[in-house]
Amino acid sequence: MVKQVKVSNFTEVKGIVSAAAKCYNAVGVHDMKGSIADAKSILGMMSLDYSHPVKIVCEDEGDLSRIVSAIKH
Repeated sequence: MVKQVKVSNFTEVKGIVSAAAKCYNAVGVHDMKGSIADAKSILGMMSLDYSHPVKIVCEDEGDLSRIVSAIKH
């Protein structure tokens, strides 16, 4: 499953990391420059470019929904 989202601030990045940490499956985040980070790693997430939307990739649709909803709160 892939979902494209716009991340606007560091609080949203922390929300993604927190939600991904609760997932059993691997969660990846891809930026438009081609960089990929493990969504469970705050350092990896901080290395991405958020000037454009990023793609969140996860095998489980429920996990993906929880991560996307964490951004919107």
